[in-house]
Amino acid sequence: MKEKRNIKSKLLIQLALVILIIASANYISSIVFTRFDLTAEKRYTLSDETLEIVKNVDDIVYFRVYLEGDFPAGFKRLRRETMEILDEFRAYNKNIQYEFINPSASSNVKERNETYQLLVQQGLNPTNLQVKTKTGMDQQVIFPGCIITYRDNEIPVELLDAQINTPPEAVLNNSIQALEFKFANAIHKLTLRNKPVIAFIEGHGELDERETYDIAQTLSKDYAVDRFRLNGQINSLLKRRLVDTANQEYRIEPKYSAIIIARPDSLFDGKDRFIIDQYIMYGGKVLWLIDPVFASMDSIQNREMTVAVAKPLDLQSQLFTYGVKLNNDLVTDLVSAPIGLRTGQVGGKPRIDFFNWYYFPLVTPTSQHPIVRNLNAIKTQFVSSIDTTIGGVKKTALLHTSPYSRVMPAPAVINLGILRQEPDERLYRGPRETIAVLLEGEFLSDFRNRIPPEIAENKEIGFKEQSVKTEMIVISDGDMIKNQFHIRDGYRLPLGYDQYTRETYGNKQFILNALSYLVDGPGLIASRVKDTRLRLLDKTKLNNDKLLWQIVNIAVPLLLIFILAVLMIWSRKRKYSR
Repeated sequence: MKEKRNIKSKLLIQLALVILIIASANYISSIVFTRFDLTAEKRYTLSDETLEIVKNVDDIVYFRVYLEGDFPAGFKRLRRETMEILDEFRAYNKNIQYEFINPSASSNVKERNETYQLLVQQGLNPTNLQVKTKTGMDQQVIFPGCIITYRDNEIPVELLDAQINTPPEAVLNNSIQALEFKFANAIHKLTLRNKPVIAFIEGHGELDERETYDIAQTLSKDYAVDRFRLNGQINSLLKRRLVDTANQEYRIEPKYSAIIIARPDSLFDGKDRFIIDQYIMYGGKVLWLIDPVFASMDSIQNREMTVAVAKPLDLQSQLFTYGVKLNNDLVTDLVSAPIGLRTGQVGGKPRIDFFNWYYFPLVTPTSQHPIVRNLNAIKTQFVSSIDTTIGGVKKTALLHTSPYSRVMPAPAVINLGILRQEPDERLYRGPRETIAVLLEGEFLSDFRNRIPPEIAENKEIGFKEQSVKTEMIVISDGDMIKNQFHIRDGYRLPLGYDQYTRETYGNKQFILNALSYLVDGPGLIASRVKDTRLRLLDKTKLNNDKLLWQIVNIAVPLLLIFILAVLMIWSRKRKYSR
């Protein structure tokens, strides 16, 4: 009897200890918040910048994700990963809320089409899927994206990033890798109280409002977009801010968070170059899109031939001081975008065939830098090569042509006749040519030893010979930021969309990433480099050993259950036989 009482006491003590441990663990976890990520690539560990953005959300941010329905396995994985990222966000801030919606849920065709139309108006693009059914193949429309709402503002986010010549598995994996950045960036833009101001510089034949309409409209969702004409107004890109009222002390700082110089075609005089130079010295950011050589498809339309000549911009020496050399040449590439040419008539109608135009290189980013990582191919037009100078600031090549490229010094003859014959591949042996460079650091002023007299007389100029730490991006193709116009109706098309081939290239996303890096800094966009490894099954082994793996998957679990059952029976017999 006494022995039974002791056993009962021990069990009660053990139960009390277990309850105490569980209660203590719950109490400690309520005070000290931590999460453990046991994946090899730390796929569920949010970056410091993302965490800061998520934790600072002070009101409901609502995600309406349109990834509900009967999808193929790949899209189910995208749905699962999206939910896991949102759960991770919500673990740090309960203001993050979401729901998954099936836009095709209605059985009424009219209601379904109205839903589709509304989603397109809100900025989401549909994707057509071929889905296997019992009766064959069925067409399914899905919207792999979400609408994020914060107070009275909302923003669309595409979850699937199309990439030319990329296997579907890799496209899906790259899209999953970008989820954290896309969501964090969207929350950052929505919750930002004061939008940064950026400006397109005018007055030197730059691309006009119609030619940059689409990118300006897209940027206006995140920035206040201005257009500004320098006109020799000294310090017009800078402002004086009072920092000490008692001593009347002022600080000179950039008026704009970044400026865009998009394909100028005429000379920059000394004053305008000085204005830009001092803007950079005080920390201003610049996105340069410069064509060192003039070449146009318009001049080829009638005569089939034109001559590319160097542009008299007088910017090359200034950029050389900052760390890059824009070469007066054209890069041709066998990996290029097609153009349509009339080759005859069929039934009284003109026949249009497409040929790769070697002067329009298609650039597939290979750099792992977050600005360009996993971007779709970027279309260029009459692009030039860029060299970097030794020493000075940090230089990162962002875009290169393919290994099958060739450089033609200006003046260069451009002739449509080259499309009538096979290219001599011996001439296209590279090397890869750099066409976009990121410069970071402290720049020397191009005017440090030669300030023009008319500028030196102005006492209000706080001339700086060396900049504070800042960044700029130099691209040797001004047309990279230019949108097309519809041939028949003349309306503006999205940047990167080619109406002739109906392909959408990565131009817009590249420009958006570039400006995000310049304006917001490298912190947030660095989350784009997160690497989620693609662990695919070996299909060859799977097909050859299909029966073996089926037997293993069925027999091994049954065998384990049988062994455990035998051990339990043996253990019970041994225990109670005593």
